[in-house]
Amino acid sequence: MEGRLKGQATTNVAPPLHTVKPLRRTIFNRVFAAIYALAILTLLYYHAKTLIYSTTLVSFSTTLALLFSDLVLAFMWVNTQTFRMCPVYRKQFPENVEKVLKRSDFPAFDVFVCTADPYKEPPIGVVNTALSVMAYDYPTEKMSVYISDDGGSALTLFAFMEAAKFATHWLPFCKKNNILERSPEALFESNHPCTSESEKIKMMYESMKDKVGHVLERGKVGDQYITSDHEREAFNKWSNNFTRQDHPAVIQVLLDASKDKDIDGYSMPNLIYISRGKGKASPHHFKAGALNALLRVSGSMTNAPMILSLDCDFRSNDPQTPLRVLCYLCDPAISPDFAYVQFPQLFQGINKSDIYNAEYKRLFQINMLGFDGLSGPNHVGTGGFFRRRSFFGSPSRLISPEIPELAPDYVVDKPIQSHSILSLAHRVANCNYENQTDWGSKIGFRYGSLVEDYYTGFRMHCEGWKSSFCNPDRPAFFGDVPTSLIGALDQQKRWSVGLLEVGFSKYSPATYGVRTRGPLMGLAYAQVAFWPLWSIPITAYAFLPQLALLNKVYIFPKVSEPWFFLYAFLFLGAYGQDCLEFILAGGTIQRWWSDQRFWIIRGITSYVFGSMEFFLKFLGISAFGFTVTSKAVDAEQSKRYEQGIFEFGVHSPMFVTLTMAAIINLISFSQGLVEVCRGNDLEGLFVQMFISGFAVVNCWPIYEAIALRNDNGKMPIKTTIMATLLAGAFYAAASFICR
Repeated sequence: MEGRLKGQATTNVAPPLHTVKPLRRTIFNRVFAAIYALAILTLLYYHAKTLIYSTTLVSFSTTLALLFSDLVLAFMWVNTQTFRMCPVYRKQFPENVEKVLKRSDFPAFDVFVCTADPYKEPPIGVVNTALSVMAYDYPTEKMSVYISDDGGSALTLFAFMEAAKFATHWLPFCKKNNILERSPEALFESNHPCTSESEKIKMMYESMKDKVGHVLERGKVGDQYITSDHEREAFNKWSNNFTRQDHPAVIQVLLDASKDKDIDGYSMPNLIYISRGKGKASPHHFKAGALNALLRVSGSMTNAPMILSLDCDFRSNDPQTPLRVLCYLCDPAISPDFAYVQFPQLFQGINKSDIYNAEYKRLFQINMLGFDGLSGPNHVGTGGFFRRRSFFGSPSRLISPEIPELAPDYVVDKPIQSHSILSLAHRVANCNYENQTDWGSKIGFRYGSLVEDYYTGFRMHCEGWKSSFCNPDRPAFFGDVPTSLIGALDQQKRWSVGLLEVGFSKYSPATYGVRTRGPLMGLAYAQVAFWPLWSIPITAYAFLPQLALLNKVYIFPKVSEPWFFLYAFLFLGAYGQDCLEFILAGGTIQRWWSDQRFWIIRGITSYVFGSMEFFLKFLGISAFGFTVTSKAVDAEQSKRYEQGIFEFGVHSPMFVTLTMAAIINLISFSQGLVEVCRGNDLEGLFVQMFISGFAVVNCWPIYEAIALRNDNGKMPIKTTIMATLLAGAFYAAASFICR
């Protein structure tokens, strides 16, 4: 199989395909880490000393809580430093690929796109994703696009039948005119010059979009939309299978590269719709199960040595992206333990200040550079080009699947629509096929976590595989972002559950990862796995100093004391370095402020509730369900998002804790001002007032939503009342303890 991925040099000295260099700030990072570590140890000494000499139960309890919180902060800080020890920057030269490898020798690749709900993930969006990669500047006969529809929806199948027709016009249009935005929606929303040809293509696209939208609105595909016996047969097959609760797989070849041509007579990529077979007796493992079904089905039909995994709301933005991947996969100097190339998740439609931190610059860009200097970046669910071989055991030990046709080096020598190929594809597309096999444990995407992307990439690295981060000037992909606060928090809550499933498993990065990949790589993965633990110090500092201030208990050093400067250095040092990294990564001060604010918001909402959900499940008290993040767009909500206005609108327990924190901090800060006006010494109050004031500034959108807004996105009255009552209960409990 490796022979299919390596090129033959056409000259004695091959031109460079990629370069790598360390970031200049590495030395500064290491020196600052050493200084900051000494400051943390000094703070822990201060806490221990204060704890020993505590004379009251209140003082002892408060100091113990702060000590525990700061220990968690120290643990997370140590993990974060792993990204700062040896970050690197890579550059690719896709223009040199064809100097090293003939175009006819390019490896084939399969594209996996998963969708699960036609109403939360509108089919026209999924169609745009598929069309954008089908139009890559790559030999079409070497490309296959597989659509996994876990919702088993005739609406999605219909959308792709229409997309297959439109693609015969769209692909040649893009290539003849050298279009870069190869998602129709993106192109027609841009300032692309209008020509008679582009207007004709736009009319065809709008016609297709209207058909799909009308069918989605009605909830069914009417006979007036079925234009051929082929389509009628497909829908009959769909309806016969999905009228039963236990249904077999549905596989529909919509485009066959060996037969179907575009309007210019050139081959089309394979386009294959799959709805895997499900049954109540067999677990389906959510997206990881869908991806493994795609691995098996694609293995039986095309078995390309290269695989692109793409979320249904991510569209290609650069038709030369596969050539950037070949800069690594076809470089003879790349070691055989190279598994995948990871592109960052980048998003369109983010408002100017990025109020919900949808950019995730630290997760998807800054930390990736640090990962890349170790063994390579983690997989982030989309935009990952994999060697198929990497899903079948370690680089040195191939784990053979149950049947030889699914092996990564098996060569498919029959047409994809032959009876034997389709028969095997249907067989391996069923969930119950995995029973008593290695799928999900040793082969394919790994089961056991809701964040299958993170877990699979981590397990690959532990097996000895490596990866590279590719972040070109022109983004390879663009995705959509949640435009409501509850959507963003629900997504984070789901991630929190999945990450803790890994963090507290036998494959925990803090133990198994450190043992197999060394302390730096292991702790880098641990920084992500234990994200929800940020909830401990954030919640403590959101409530404890404020409740103490309300009860005139002063728990921090005075401004005139030397220990105050330790706190000041720790706060300013952490925030200053974080801001510097954000700006150097191309961010703005405004977006950095939103980033740190949303980190606090997550800490007292999604991290808390995600941790509770995980531990309840761990204790067997309750179970959770997987929910798809909605990609549907509401016009009013979108308008408020564009204006930078927070969207509440619905009642949620997460909004209760958020509002409760906002209320307590506002009252606490006000109480501090009253004490200062009464002549109380500001020196003793300063740190607690600063923490409360900092929280009040961050909570301004919440105060607006409670008292200053009348739109549909304001804070529900029920949420405000519940938060107020709970805040009162917290104050009463704290007052009772402080007596």
